[in-house]
Amino acid sequence: MDLSVVIPVFNEEESLPELTAWIERICSGAGLSFEVIFVDDGSSDSSWNVIEDLSKKNSFIKAARFRRNYGKAAALHTGFSKSAGDVVITMDSDLQDSPDEIPELVRMIREDGFDLVSGWKKKRYDPFIKRLTSKFYNGTARWSSGIKLHDFNCGLKAYRNEVVKSIEVFGEMHRYIPMLAKEAGFKKIGEKVVIHRARKYGITKYGLDRFVKGYLDLLTIGFITKYGKSPMHLFGSLGTLMFLIGFITAGFLGGRKLWYVYHNWRAPLVTGSPWFYIALTVMILGTLLFLTGFLGELINRNSSERNNYQLSKTLNF
Repeated sequence: MDLSVVIPVFNEEESLPELTAWIERICSGAGLSFEVIFVDDGSSDSSWNVIEDLSKKNSFIKAARFRRNYGKAAALHTGFSKSAGDVVITMDSDLQDSPDEIPELVRMIREDGFDLVSGWKKKRYDPFIKRLTSKFYNGTARWSSGIKLHDFNCGLKAYRNEVVKSIEVFGEMHRYIPMLAKEAGFKKIGEKVVIHRARKYGITKYGLDRFVKGYLDLLTIGFITKYGKSPMHLFGSLGTLMFLIGFITAGFLGGRKLWYVYHNWRAPLVTGSPWFYIALTVMILGTLLFLTGFLGELINRNSSERNNYQLSKTLNF
């Protein structure tokens, strides 16, 4: 099969028939064999009923329904696990992503050799606060990952099937899938300017809570990418540095006390200096950080994933 189109759905009953017909028209016109995988993320409207009706009329439709709302990352993970196409495309179900982009995205994966192609909504029809936070996240993600994309969170993306089978999308990590792909060893990541359409039906699912979640997820993915396999490198280094700073400070206070005593000068109490308590606190924090890294290494050692490495090719193995 040429193509799998994975579409998370949450309360989008009005847009689904139009989106399905649009995808079929474009893919059939391009001569692509395809499947459409809808994942209903616990919709409270009639989205599932609409999907059932569409599946009776269209054999290319596959679907799964969550018992409750788990989030977009869970929907994508489920869709990825069921996808059979050589190329996998994700898009939102609100008609803001245009299926007209599908043939060119497929071509970029097949002919240009990209592992992942991310859409770039250069002109957006989103609320101002969403555009502002997106600029902040995209800039931070570019700086921390080294991946030169303008729009990490664009729902319209294309992947080689091997990519989606090699990454695990969880939590709210759908925003940073290019970073997960790079960590898995897929380094040919590109982007394409895509059309972003104004919402035709329903209301946006964006809320202020996503601002906080996005920031925390960025910290999480940064930590996992750099120190997931070796937490001691981070916590051990910080702990050792803090302990040494506290120890040297305490040693200086003790040495100053001995110097005063040696010269029969009136020596100030070591415990009378606030620096003593600061040094003691820093030493304790350093010890705790070191122990955190040590415990992290013990947990990692007992993890079933500790020797799970991605192989691109084998020969006579």
